[in-house]
Amino acid sequence: MNRRVVVTGMGIWSCIGQDLKTVTESLRQGRSGIIFDPKRIEYGLQSGLVGNVPRPDLKPFLPRKFRATMSEDAEYAYMAARQAFAQAGIDDEYLRQNEVGIIWGSDGNPYFAESGRIMDEEHDSSMVEPQAQFKGETSTVSMNLATIFHLKGIGFSIGAACASSSHAIGIGKMLIQNGMQKTILVGGACGISKVSHAIADMFNYGFLDPLEKFSPFGEDGLGLIESGGGAALLLEDYEYAKMRGVPILAEVTGYGYSSSCDTTTYHPNAIGIVQAIKNAMYDANVSIDDIDFINPCATGAEIDDNECINALNQLVGCNNSVYISSTESITGHENWMIGASKSVYNILMMQNDFIAPNINLNSINEDAQNLNIIKETKCTQIENSLVITAGLGGSCCAIILRKV
Repeated sequence: MNRRVVVTGMGIWSCIGQDLKTVTESLRQGRSGIIFDPKRIEYGLQSGLVGNVPRPDLKPFLPRKFRATMSEDAEYAYMAARQAFAQAGIDDEYLRQNEVGIIWGSDGNPYFAESGRIMDEEHDSSMVEPQAQFKGETSTVSMNLATIFHLKGIGFSIGAACASSSHAIGIGKMLIQNGMQKTILVGGACGISKVSHAIADMFNYGFLDPLEKFSPFGEDGLGLIESGGGAALLLEDYEYAKMRGVPILAEVTGYGYSSSCDTTTYHPNAIGIVQAIKNAMYDANVSIDDIDFINPCATGAEIDDNECINALNQLVGCNNSVYISSTESITGHENWMIGASKSVYNILMMQNDFIAPNINLNSINEDAQNLNIIKETKCTQIENSLVITAGLGGSCCAIILRKV
């Protein structure tokens, strides 16, 4: 028997807010979380624009022994997870007595690189931070949160570039659907340090002015803007959630995936994006006509937007009943957390009957002219929404969420 999988808790720590209420209003108003940081230019990055994600103060919540092993990503994830557990009515006593798992999207942070730099300079391993192992692993978030929250279920991280946290949601759905777990914390997190973003700076194309008009689907395709933070969703078996008597925020009905990329650039292509969406629709037993809103994998970089537009034209075409808006125009590209954060954003919009605008879209890419891209906040009911993510190496993922 395939069980229904629902979301009973959410948490967010992002550049547009560090709680669900603030994030909802930022989305409704199209309030950008992007700032200009001159220190990034001084460091040598091409872009001074970045998501304004504040570093949380964990001292009120955690003793030093836990804080010492946490990477920047893990700090953001912890704050998001706290919110998700609280909304779902799960406290420390519950976590100690019940089996709750964690699957996290996390793909790269600077701590191993820092350790290498120290070894190159000092030639002495005793100079490397003792906690570097816990901070540098791809599993830094899942290992830290599993320890802090006493999690006893499945526990691992997924590295699939910018599709990482979407796959975390999808794999969590599959495990619950097949009866292997009742409750799993899923999500994604990404640091915003200058070192973290150096390797992706090639896609920024020299954004130097904080007033530069950046927008996914824009005619110029000027480049993406790096961002990050943490986003968490608590997935539960529907019947189990009903038994617990907790509010249900949404249902995860579809998970689709595919791998296909340009072998020259290693960027995902339209073939993989289309197949992932078709697989998700098959899983959810819906057609494209049943989808009310799509939050796509358009980043503002020409190479990403062109493939995304190609895929959307194949699936949606001139169907004006399918609304499209990339929240990346407001948040920037949140890397490994973006599948989870977009899922949170979509659920907030579904709950509050609006679609956030694709801001700054003054001159649209000519190939996207037939798509119904929302440029101003639209008040409308959303029954089914689609989140599309795609990562380097061609990992494409689609998640379908239904209003409950």
